[in-house]
Amino acid sequence: MTDSEKQCKHIFVTGGVVSALGKGIASASIGLLLKSRGLSVTLQKFDPYLNVDPGTMNPFQHGEVFVLDDGAETDLDLGHYERFLDEHLSQKHNVTSGRVYETIIQRERRGDYLGATVQVIPHVTNEIKTRLRRVESGNGKVDVIITEIGGTVGDIEGQPFLEAIRQMRLELGESNSLFIHLTLVPYIASAGELKTKPTQHSVRQLREIGIQPDILLCRSPEPLDDSVRNKIGLFCNTPSEAVISALDVKSIYEVPLQFHRQDLDNLICRKLQITCPPPDLAAWEKMVAKTLHPSREVKIAICGKYVNLHDAYKSIIESFVHAGVENDAHVEMVWVSSEDIRREGADKFLNDVDGLLIPGGFGERGVEGKIEAIRFVREHHIPFLGICLGMQCAVIEYARDVLGWENAHSHEFHRELEYPVISLMAEQKSVIDMGGTMRLGAYPCLLSERSKSRQAYGMSQVSERHRHRFEFNNEFREQLETAGLKVTGESPDKKLVEIVEIPDHPWFVGVQFHPELKSRPLKAHPLFREFVRAALQNLDNRLVGNPVENEEVKQ
Repeated sequence: MTDSEKQCKHIFVTGGVVSALGKGIASASIGLLLKSRGLSVTLQKFDPYLNVDPGTMNPFQHGEVFVLDDGAETDLDLGHYERFLDEHLSQKHNVTSGRVYETIIQRERRGDYLGATVQVIPHVTNEIKTRLRRVESGNGKVDVIITEIGGTVGDIEGQPFLEAIRQMRLELGESNSLFIHLTLVPYIASAGELKTKPTQHSVRQLREIGIQPDILLCRSPEPLDDSVRNKIGLFCNTPSEAVISALDVKSIYEVPLQFHRQDLDNLICRKLQITCPPPDLAAWEKMVAKTLHPSREVKIAICGKYVNLHDAYKSIIESFVHAGVENDAHVEMVWVSSEDIRREGADKFLNDVDGLLIPGGFGERGVEGKIEAIRFVREHHIPFLGICLGMQCAVIEYARDVLGWENAHSHEFHRELEYPVISLMAEQKSVIDMGGTMRLGAYPCLLSERSKSRQAYGMSQVSERHRHRFEFNNEFREQLETAGLKVTGESPDKKLVEIVEIPDHPWFVGVQFHPELKSRPLKAHPLFREFVRAALQNLDNRLVGNPVENEEVKQ
């Protein structure tokens, strides 16, 4: 960029007609395209709901809570941002109405407004604008900031955010700001046509509050032909070349390539008066090709209680995609309800899978089914990966079925226990508030030599993200290790158990942290990569009629 172009550019992404059109993927894809052209790019999400953050929300309400290195509990779109950009974001990259209003009310109580009447305009919109610009300078100069406004145009709670970005256009100027609107162009099968009216109404709502979209991303199951693009452009006051088809694709990682083929990144650079080289997408194209055309397939079960809502496990799903690419395989994810296993038995659901993952979660519902599933794969030598609560369930299962401690359980669910192998962390015992008070964010972990985890990572110390209140109870560590459940990862002060393994099992690893939060499309997380590799080996053994055992088991 030339000296005259050094001012930070802002791109605002809004959505219309219906929710769940993929604003997060669209924003992340635009970020990837601009970064691949040599620009410094960051993304942020502004959510209109009144919760301070999604940390206390039910997954059925919000989907996955994505945790950042600094401990921020954020919207799952932050996961897409990090994965596409391959960069770590922070608390300031996710803002909610709840956080905005919390700040304003605290200021009012302190008297910071000097007796003024506190109103949505200017106080709320000014606070939103302040937070919009907070990421302009971080670890270095940012060339482009992409801000996704959550919700759908027309929602009452989103109006202050739209007013704030309208004002930002006046402050920044047209060459430094860009409005991109993602909308729906449905295909009506009975008419055999794509219908543009919903898009027209959505853009009209934006224009009524003073926002004219510069670019329209039109989500549709069919490509937009020139007549449809021209019609949308005419009625939405947008040049037809700025009407971009956001076609349904098999993999979300195709979206940046789809946008690039329609010249979207060049269009953005022209409108923002940015001079930069063409994008280098070779590595991304290779990854997408491997995603779409794997040479093998492996079946891995995901056993939890939110399996009917896949967004609750979004990062796990993407981690399996990444791990599949590095193993040249497609991971078929088999969704198994832990409550079904409790009612009908593990054999019915797990007898033909090549691996089992138990994800994190909270609450007692479904726990007994998870424990039964773990017992099944441990006894049948099927590769296993347990995450957070999944690791804790593995400890409980081992204590019950190997050591014979029938009363073994977690203090999260029962207080009066003879064998509380999982207990509340010491620093959590005085905590009253639920939001933002768990052990959150990135912490170091030391890995034992000759462990599967150490072999996977290829290093002796790693940093992983956490989200939990309960932990492995060290009071029972010696007995569990003597019985064969080895601690292979712990905090540097040796007080917290981070990883447990069964050495004489093909692959049995439980981790207290959330490895899925750091997996990337071009660099799969080591634990997921090796777990999928173990599952493929299990598949090979089954195909040739051998039991799924390693040499240590046979000995």
